[in-house]
Amino acid sequence: MFMGEFLHSIDTKGRVIVPSKFRDELGASFVVTRGLDKCLFAYPMDEWKNLEEKLKKLPLTKKDARAFTRFFFSGAVECEVDKQGRINIPQSLRKYAGLDKECNVIGVSNRIEFWASDSWEDYVTDSEESFAELAENLMDFDI
Repeated sequence: MFMGEFLHSIDTKGRVIVPSKFRDELGASFVVTRGLDKCLFAYPMDEWKNLEEKLKKLPLTKKDARAFTRFFFSGAVECEVDKQGRINIPQSLRKYAGLDKECNVIGVSNRIEFWASDSWEDYVTDSEESFAELAENLMDFDI
């Protein structure tokens, strides 16, 4: 399980450190793709394969299903951590997430997320105000 929050710089070549705490669980290679809320999602290969199988079951005849799978899979890249513990995030993904100088890397159960620091701060501020309401709404799911 991934959890925690880490702040790292992005170098001029688009590389960011993957926290050592996450590297073992991610494995030798993993997938990074566009996520929701203008961040990037990174999945270990086994989680990616599980997600891929679920998304394959979406009906091709549904416009929303086609749009989501296109968006999600077209941005996906396989990454490997270099000897310094960094990955190179492609320019198109950095642009999508607004990743420029600083990046928050957070653990979210079965995935990690890469956020532009200012976007993450805004998200946390907005979420703090509605956290109790979110929790109340999720109680319907036996959490």
